[in-house]
Amino acid sequence: MPPYAYFHKKFVPLSEAKIGVLTHALHYGTACFDGIRGNWNEEKQELYLFRLKEHYQRLHKGCRILKIDLPYTVDELCKLTVEVVEKSGYHEDVYVRPLAYKSHQAIGVKLHDLEDDFLIVVATLPAYLDADKGVRCCVSSWRRIDDTMIPARGKITGIYVNSALAKTEANIRGFDEAILLTHDGHVAEGSGENIFLFIDGKLVTPPSSDNILLGITRDTVMKLAKNELGIETEERTVDRTELYTADEAFFTGTAAHVTPIIEVDERQVGDGKIGEMTKKLQDLYFGVIKGKNPKYMDWCTPVRAKVAKAS
Repeated sequence: MPPYAYFHKKFVPLSEAKIGVLTHALHYGTACFDGIRGNWNEEKQELYLFRLKEHYQRLHKGCRILKIDLPYTVDELCKLTVEVVEKSGYHEDVYVRPLAYKSHQAIGVKLHDLEDDFLIVVATLPAYLDADKGVRCCVSSWRRIDDTMIPARGKITGIYVNSALAKTEANIRGFDEAILLTHDGHVAEGSGENIFLFIDGKLVTPPSSDNILLGITRDTVMKLAKNELGIETEERTVDRTELYTADEAFFTGTAAHVTPIIEVDERQVGDGKIGEMTKKLQDLYFGVIKGKNPKYMDWCTPVRAKVAKAS
């Protein structure tokens, strides 16, 4: 059974889901997407789609920014996603990519009076960052896009050129990931992740006003820290030098999960190892997303293994 996509309002093999060369979104980055993890639980023989509704609520907001007509409710989008994952039949972790885009076949820079469409693809995703060993980072020479340029709160495809420039710069320089600063020099986020610091017994993370994506994994970690560990998170402006002096640091994101940061700009974070608080949050998080924590099962949408294939 091949992996499937939801494309042009029907389910088709992924290999048949293709767009035309004049598609507006291809030329101008006029699309909104989201990333949703499906986490395989071997013991229960089920996949769990994590915080599915919250992802689609965010997608709807992004579509409003780009004037994209998304003619599905959140519940309808959830149902479509479950069906396409079931049809694809994976017995392993998957990554779901919904995309709402300007499908108009014409050249011309604008958002209005254009046709829109929507698709969902399902694929496997290798480890985005090494969550077991931790990552070495550098502060990028590229600055984070400002809300008055392209709103960071929407996962708009065009904005990710900013992230790609930073990521490639970091990798070419021998680092695993980049950390971007705002236009006025404060810490924003990684190329595709939110960032947390652990300072003097509490978590600190940049606020939405510092041009970050309001990450769903970010929100998850803040809730777990408070509910399970009694640790509050302070959302405030973060200076670059705090990256060097923090006790611990880590990234969060759908692709990155909870990934420890062990070095920034060739300076060790803490003792250069995975911090105690980071490890606690990491363990909590992985238990929750795989449906192993009964308190948070309402965050997990099961996909039955009886329709899946062995990979």
